[in-house]
Amino acid sequence: MKIIQIPVLEEDSTFRFMISLRFEVFLNKIYHEPEPKHVYSFKDYLKRVLKWKDYEAIFKEDALKHNA
Repeated sequence: MKIIQIPVLEEDSTFRFMISLRFEVFLNKIYHEPEPKHVYSFKDYLKRVLKWKDYEAIFKEDALKHNA
């Protein structure tokens, strides 16, 4: 199994604790699936569970990189 698109945050980021907690929940969810997939996107999971404002704040740098 492979998990892709995991955000890397600075040590002093206000979202660091929230992302680590969400990652644990995400892993638990995958672990308990009867038929797990081969690849999971953590970014897609966050898009579904976070408020849009928080999601944009976490991934704002990605949007600017891919906009060029």
